[in-house]
Amino acid sequence: MDLVLVTFLCLVVNLLSLIRIRRFMVLWHLLRGAAILPTVTAPLPQPRSRSQWMKIRNRQWWETTVLTEFTDNEWKANFRMSRISFMKLCDLMSTYMAPEVTTVRAPIPLLMLIAVVLYKLGSCGEYRIVANEFGIHKSTVKKFVYQFCLRDCQKVGPPPVIPVTHSLHTQLPTVIKYFFFCPIRFEALYHIPQVTGLIDGTHIPILPPSDGYRDFINRKGWPSYVLQAVVDDRCCFWSISCRMPGSAHDANVLSQSDLYKRAHLLPQCVRTIEGQDIPLFLIGDPAYPLLSWLMKGYKNSPRLSPEQESFNTFLSSAQVGVENTFGMLKARWRVLPKRSEFHFTFPPNIIATCCALHNFCQREKDAPHSNWLQEAIDPTVSYPQPSYTENVHDNTSASSAREALTTYMATHFPLRTRH
Repeated sequence: MDLVLVTFLCLVVNLLSLIRIRRFMVLWHLLRGAAILPTVTAPLPQPRSRSQWMKIRNRQWWETTVLTEFTDNEWKANFRMSRISFMKLCDLMSTYMAPEVTTVRAPIPLLMLIAVVLYKLGSCGEYRIVANEFGIHKSTVKKFVYQFCLRDCQKVGPPPVIPVTHSLHTQLPTVIKYFFFCPIRFEALYHIPQVTGLIDGTHIPILPPSDGYRDFINRKGWPSYVLQAVVDDRCCFWSISCRMPGSAHDANVLSQSDLYKRAHLLPQCVRTIEGQDIPLFLIGDPAYPLLSWLMKGYKNSPRLSPEQESFNTFLSSAQVGVENTFGMLKARWRVLPKRSEFHFTFPPNIIATCCALHNFCQREKDAPHSNWLQEAIDPTVSYPQPSYTENVHDNTSASSAREALTTYMATHFPLRTRH
């Protein structure tokens, strides 16, 4: 009797479970059908037809005005170099930036591609403005500028000497020739022996990031990168460093540069002057430390001797060369003295490209217009440059070399004073 009762109860429980499961399935299908029904009954959206495959843009300014009607002065004013230099540049870049032929549309010619980049660097116009001038899309302008600056500017040609940012063991005859003749030319200009370059820094305005904004604020209160450069007697760059933020001191920029880390690779070419062995050296301002390969003047003091004051004057007259080079660089490539819309990580590439193009123009003897130089120093257009603070860290052997040079200059040339 008990076994029959237990069996009956189990059947009842199983039956109830089956009923509950069936009810649940019915309810689930009803809910699912209610959710799907609106999407099934609603009409499907019609696919949008493409309005046009490619927008027809007006290239009359480039194809008619520039190529057929521009005078030499108008060409140089817009592209910052003469027509002859421009054609040589296009020839140099033809192997690396030749447009690819596609079946979709005709590629932009190489001459126009280079012109777009130079126009952007020389005018600092917005992408939109440059695009409207050439009859292309603004994204195409950005693509050309980034392509040229990130990868192809080094193909413009090597500087007068291999920069210390690259291997000094490549093209070694060129390096030896440079370091042999450059001190001779410097001595003929400024009477100072063993000079192989002038070093200084300048600030380039940027659009800073919101995170880490203060790191880029210089002593004048505006965001920038520091361009440290070494130039020769012909106003060409042979070493640059442009990745330090504006808050960095000139001495700190030097210590973080490849020039400082690889200074031991520079040729020595020691010359005995006043009983002291003097290697080749750079001339810098008082913001830099006194090193065996970096010479600076004595600290300003009323206790300076006439010989020491005269030595300072000789160094200052030579230091004008690097300041003039910065002036020509910024006068030609107006993207540098103005704050542009580039992402803050990209300006170092812009700066390096402008320096390479400057060297190219200098080798072609393509000098900037005098009115460009006046515009570059206009305080209403350019940002004020921060002043330096003196560095008191001097190397003992370098101090002895400076004393020997002071004696040499005072013995062989009339004493000079600052006016």
